[in-house]
Amino acid sequence: MSDGSLSQDEIDALLQGGGGFDFGGEESAGQTPVGLSQEQQMAFASKLSGAVSSQASNLSGIIGKSVNIGKPEVEFMTRDGFVGTAPEQLVVTSIGFSEGIVGEHMYLMPVNLATAIAGLMMGQEQIDLDEAALSALSEAGNTLAGAIATTLGDAVRKTVMTTPGETEILSRDDISLPGDGFLRVSYPVTIEGEKPSQLMEVFSISAVSDVVKPQQASPSPGVQPSSQMGAMGQGMMGGGMQQQMPQGMSMSYQQPPNVQSVQFPNLYPQAAAGDQGNIGLLMDVYMEMTVELGRTKRLIREILGMGEGTIIELDKLAGEPVDILVNHKLIAKGEVVVIDENFGVRVTEIVSPMERMSDLT
Repeated sequence: MSDGSLSQDEIDALLQGGGGFDFGGEESAGQTPVGLSQEQQMAFASKLSGAVSSQASNLSGIIGKSVNIGKPEVEFMTRDGFVGTAPEQLVVTSIGFSEGIVGEHMYLMPVNLATAIAGLMMGQEQIDLDEAALSALSEAGNTLAGAIATTLGDAVRKTVMTTPGETEILSRDDISLPGDGFLRVSYPVTIEGEKPSQLMEVFSISAVSDVVKPQQASPSPGVQPSSQMGAMGQGMMGGGMQQQMPQGMSMSYQQPPNVQSVQFPNLYPQAAAGDQGNIGLLMDVYMEMTVELGRTKRLIREILGMGEGTIIELDKLAGEPVDILVNHKLIAKGEVVVIDENFGVRVTEIVSPMERMSDLT
């Protein structure tokens, strides 16, 4: 260019080429979300990167396997662009933002990734994505969204609340997506012992705007900026105040006061690094483990009448697995064995998280 300046297209190309984030491929080249600049997209992607380790740690904690989540790739998409590139069938967990920031938000994962996560949560290798499995995936989505809400809450200095997750299996044509375009975030996910896959996250433009757009601070009533006060003083000095003062009276002009807005300290609690996922700190804590052969109920007079030789019938059948409890909570079942001269238990079944949850209700 003759004047040495860059065109807007060249500036956008430079922004898309830097920052370490992907802002769209061939499908969305040149598309910019309404009301969002490239700089704001880059800022949002940077904030999401800060939540990756927390998301991986949270997911690892509930499935009991090592999880690695890679760098997020952020892309503006329309519904038509998404339908043209997404898998034919997806598992969708909708978790909207209801407080602090407001907008639509959801996780989308291919069926194989959803099956692997649900199976690990329920302690089963081969499962169908039935109601129990979808409920487990909703819990996994809530756990992931918790890390995102904490990170975005730090950014806006507000408490960000989410709605409870709802999970369903949908074809790509039936997914309810934000109407005026949205940001799709893609994460490469690797779970220990499973094939690499990809997790997608969708944010409506309104939710992103609440995070990246600066908050306009309204001036306090009755207080004028110092620049305006200075201009007022100059106007008075050079205008009507040039009239002569009555004899014997004098007026001294003082420098206009420098009025500045009050800066309050940040009262939003900052999450300390490593607060989440430090279950290793508890590994040396002892817990009581009990093996329960069975139970029964007896009247007080029957208990008082017990003596040597009394036989007590339990509620378990002969050969039925015994219960293994930790701190009086059922975690597994097994069969009694003899080790040298001591009794032992061989674990035959691990109780799934869903069964443990049903026992609490």
